[in-house]
This record gives sequence, C-alpha cells and structure tokens, in this order.
Amino acid sequence: MPSDRPNSEQSVHLSPDHQPRWYHPLARHNYRLFLGMQVAGSVGVWMQRLAQDWLVLQLTGSPAAVGVAVALQFLPMLVVGPLAGLVVDLFPKRRIMLVCQSVIIVLALGLAAWVASGSITVWAVYASCVALGITSAIDGPARQVFVNEVVGDAYLRPAIGLNNALAQLGAMAGPALSGVLIAQAGPAAAFAANALIGMAVLGMIAAIRTAELHPGTPAERGRGQLLAGFAYVRERPRLLLLILLAGLLGAFGMNGPVVLAAFAERVWHNGVEGFGLFNTVSAVGALAGALLAARLRSMGRRGIVTAAGLFGLSQLVAALMPTLALFVAMLAVVGLMTLLFLTSAATAVQLEAGPAIRGRVMALYLPLLLGGHALGGLLAGWLTEQFGVRTGLVVTGGLGMLSAAVIGLLLWLHGRPDRARTVQPPA
Repeated sequence: MPSDRPNSEQSVHLSPDHQPRWYHPLARHNYRLFLGMQVAGSVGVWMQRLAQDWLVLQLTGSPAAVGVAVALQFLPMLVVGPLAGLVVDLFPKRRIMLVCQSVIIVLALGLAAWVASGSITVWAVYASCVALGITSAIDGPARQVFVNEVVGDAYLRPAIGLNNALAQLGAMAGPALSGVLIAQAGPAAAFAANALIGMAVLGMIAAIRTAELHPGTPAERGRGQLLAGFAYVRERPRLLLLILLAGLLGAFGMNGPVVLAAFAERVWHNGVEGFGLFNTVSAVGALAGALLAARLRSMGRRGIVTAAGLFGLSQLVAALMPTLALFVAMLAVVGLMTLLFLTSAATAVQLEAGPAIRGRVMALYLPLLLGGHALGGLLAGWLTEQFGVRTGLVVTGGLGMLSAAVIGLLLWLHGRPDRARTVQPPA
C-alpha cells in the first residue's frame, strides 16, 4: 500500500498549516542528530570555558584575572567574526563544523594532559582561551545557519526556536556539569570530559545524511561580500537594535563565571562546592526558560525587550538576597530569564535575515553577544575588586535594565514594535 507521507523533498514545500499531523522537524533523522550535537557541543564548550575560568582563579587568586580569561575567550570573535560569517556563507557548513570540532577536541586533550602534569601556567590557559575563541567564532555561525539545510524552509521557525533553546540550555548546563566535575576530580577531569563529548559530537556530525540536506545557494565570491552583512543590518534599524541589545545584555548580564566564583569565595565561603551548586541551580532555571521559549511561537520585539529588562532585574534582586537559600532561589530565576531572552532574541534575528546572508548576520550577532560577555567579564571583575561582589552585581543588573529601557525607547521611536517577521514557506 502506498504511503500518504510525502518524501523529504516534497515536505519542505508545505506550509505548517497544511502539513500532516505526523510531521515535525523531530521526525527527521538529520534534525535529531543536529539537536543532539548542538546540546552536547554547547555543554562541552561551556564546560571548557568554566574550567578555564576556575583554573585561572586557582592559579592567580584574582577575579580580575578571571575577567581577563573571559575576555580572551570572546574578544577574538569581534576580530574574526565578520570574516567567519563570510566563510560560513561560502563553504559547506558540515565541513566547517567537522574541522572546528576537531580543534576543540585537541584543545581539551592538551589542557587535560597539561593540568594533570602539574606544570600548567596561567599564560598557557590564556593561550587556550584565545584559540577556543577563534574556533567558536567560526563554529557558532556555521551551526546556527546549518539548521536551514537540515529542515528546509517550511518548518524553519520551530526548528530555529528549538535549536536556540537547546543550545542556550547547553550553555547553562555546561558550567553546572563542569562545576561538579571540578569539585569532585579537579579541572583536568572537566577538560577530559569535554574531549570525550567532543568526540561524540564529531561522530554525530559525520553521521548526518548529506543526501537529505537542503543546501542553499552559496554567497557570490567577489568584492564587497565581507561588508554585505554590515550593510544588510545597517539598513534595518530594528534588526540592528535587537543585535545591539544582545551585546549590551551580554556585557551587563552574562557575567556568571566571574560573579558566581566571587560569591562562592567571598560572600558565602563555600568554595568550589558552592560554585557548582550555583551553576547547577542556574541550569535548572535555564531548563524552565528553554521549555517556555520553545512553547512561545514569537514574543515580538516588545516581549524581547521586556525579557531583557526582567533579566537585569533578576540579577539585581539576587545580589541583594540576605541568605544563601534566597540567593540560590533567585539564581533559578536568573537562569530562566537568561534563556527566555537569549532564545527569543536569537530566533528573531535569524528569521529576519535572508538565507543567503544569514551566516554573515549571525557572525555579527554572536560576536557582539559573546564579545559583550567578554567585556562584561572584565567589568564584573573590576567592580568586584573595587566595590565588592554584591555592589558589582547590583551595578551590572541595573545597567542591563537601563539598556533594555533605552533600546525599547529607540524601537518605539522607529515605529511601534511589531512581531519578528515570519519566514514564509515557498509556494
């Protein structure tokens, strides 16, 4: 008996309203593999980042030095980001991901061996931070854009939304897992675990069925292509403001490694165990945020700005909590608001960018977000050293709220904030 299910080439041309009930991106072999590698890869890289941050704190005893490590992990993205976006738009994304994942494995194995030998220096950790930053600048946009090739156009919105939610969840779960491993077995174990995760991710990338992909048209080679992403965003003020908001919240909100390490050492005096607890609770809140974000079809720009303001407010309130129990409870709220904002903002930016230029647009979005995170690490470290841990978090939380208010006002001045444009399936 013939099946009533269309083949993969036919299904991508059906609108969501006309798809059979059984259809969902998760029904695709490639999409399931893609989500698995997204979650695992995100967990592994963020494990590496947190382990590097904690190792720097162990070697130097200085939150400011941790801020330098955070900056060195993310500032390279600002330098190579635009070029990375052009590379993503020009070359096969799957091949790019295979190369980048191999580099990440080598870095993790190298640090695991060096730390285990007892001869690691802070300068070696700093060098690893730079190498990881450059690799992530290329790998991040490639992963974000690759989802289009995996599912096609018809279900791009739910696929991008779920992809962003799970990737951000991995970014919250990675530090939590790293904190537990560091507490139980030391930083070398965290680096070794990331290497093993990286090998699994490499296997998942290799297992993707290339015959079932939907590759888009590569960007044209020639002059001006490197700057095309800048021009595209500049001509769309609302898109530019959303990207700017992500960068500001990256600077004033995504300072967990510095702040949580300082709270564990200087406020609650519970060391690496507290550090692991704080990251675990944040990850639980992030799970709730990821589930909420995945259920929302679209928050619109107004909703994104509101989530950004609540993100900053939750940090400010957490800084003022008088007891450890209340502080830990507020970290769950911070984790929830972090994922709700990051997922909704990333989804809106991706859907507003055309497929042919999406790599270059995301190569502006991700470096600005994570570059802001790098500068925020320096700012949080300096504020902590100069004014204390609580004051530092109050200031950064307040700046996050101010950023949301200013961007919200600018969006209003450019016209009433509307919902992010929905990508229409081909006729």
